[in-house]
Amino acid sequence: MEILKRLARIRVKLLIVIGVLLVFVVILAMSAGFLLWITAPRDKARVVKNPIGMEFVSLSAGSFMMGSENGKPDEKPAHRVTISRDFLLGRYEVTQGEWEAVMGREHANFKGNNFPVQFVTWNDTQEFIARLNQTNDGYTYRLPTEAEWEYACRAGTTSEYADELQWLAWYRGNSDQKVHPVGHLHPNAWGLYDMHGNVTEFVQDWYDANYYHNSPGADPQGPGNGKERVLRGGSFFDPGPLSNSTDEFLRSAARNHTVPDYGTLEEYGFRIVAVPRSR
Repeated sequence: MEILKRLARIRVKLLIVIGVLLVFVVILAMSAGFLLWITAPRDKARVVKNPIGMEFVSLSAGSFMMGSENGKPDEKPAHRVTISRDFLLGRYEVTQGEWEAVMGREHANFKGNNFPVQFVTWNDTQEFIARLNQTNDGYTYRLPTEAEWEYACRAGTTSEYADELQWLAWYRGNSDQKVHPVGHLHPNAWGLYDMHGNVTEFVQDWYDANYYHNSPGADPQGPGNGKERVLRGGSFFDPGPLSNSTDEFLRSAARNHTVPDYGTLEEYGFRIVAVPRSR
């Protein structure tokens, strides 16, 4: 009888050990799966390259809610906007290497070919685009409209950010308050990198705080004139969602603005649209 009791105790202990091991294996597998999900590339974008190697993502036409009822006054009212035609938007912010390839010179504060160009004015972006258009490579280049930019940034989402901010953006919470090479964090769901953070991006539109009150529902181009141009996306210097700041420019709907010849801030950059000339 004593032997049977001892065997029963051993059996119980073995079952406990096996149970603990099974729990450990399940937790390990779940952790590995979660890590693989976080680190797995989510970029399944349709990418087009121009002759100098600039990459563009093909975005389909569609509709979205532009602006925010929870944001600043110039983001209101939230309103439905239709982008009526497909378009190609830069996969990354224009880099310092691309600037040098087009302009024939380094821009201010050169850090490396894969860093976004900095210290640009809106007027500088127009000079870059004019030079690029002179190559006659089959595309006409321009800045995105403000509506195209927000449509691309949201990538089908309706929240403040297109995903978890720390996965998408270099901002004050993770950037060490300095610019980073393009494309090192996750893209959004449409394959675009650094739409939130890193450098804030000039768009084509003039700025008008009240524009959303009477803007067209299809392909808005912005006011016909103005004194300042719009910037979007925030930068590595912006504080992020936990700051309680009223100037939180990283949000998808957030609008910033400055005069066209002002570019003394290191967080000013841009990305561009490519339009096939056969269209």
